[in-house]
Amino acid sequence: MFSRPNARFSQIAYVTNDLDRALGVWRDQFDVPEFYVFNNDAPGLISSAPFQLKIALANVGGTEIELIEPLGGTAPLHAEPLPEDGSFAICFHHVAMRIEGALADFEAHMASLDPALHPVVWGGSMGDLMRYAYTDERRTLGHYVEHVWFDAEFYGQLAAAIPVYPGR
Repeated sequence: MFSRPNARFSQIAYVTNDLDRALGVWRDQFDVPEFYVFNNDAPGLISSAPFQLKIALANVGGTEIELIEPLGGTAPLHAEPLPEDGSFAICFHHVAMRIEGALADFEAHMASLDPALHPVVWGGSMGDLMRYAYTDERRTLGHYVEHVWFDAEFYGQLAAAIPVYPGR
C-alpha cells in the first residue's frame, strides 16, 4: 500500500485527551509554536460512523503533524489508545498516505488493497472535496493507516492555512 502509484506518505498523527495541553508540549518541547486548529464539523462531511474531533495540523520538515482530540465519546477509533482513567496522554495513532491526482486515482488505490490483509475500519467523504479511509494495520505495524484524497484546489487552501516549520 505504501508503494502504490500516486500514494505519498504525508502525515504522522497522534491522539490526545487534552488538545490545548498537547499543543503546549509541541510548542515547549518540540519547537512547533503554532498549529492550525479546527473541529471536523465541515458542511457535507459524511462518515461510516458519526464522530466529533478537534484537530490541529502543522507541517514540520515536510511532514504534516496531526494532533486529534476525540470529543464526547463519539470517536472510539481515536479514543482507543488513550488512558481510561483520563490522565493526560499523547499517543501515536496513525500515518497517512495522501493519494494525489483525480478521485479515480483514490478509488483505484483503495481497490488495489486486499481487504483481508488491510481491512477498512472507517471512512467517509466531504462532498467531492475529500475522501478518507482507515485500514487497521495494528497486527503487522502496530497502528492504523489513513488513506486520504483531496481535490487539488481544496488541498491548496488547506495547506495554505497550515503553519510550516521551518518557515517558508
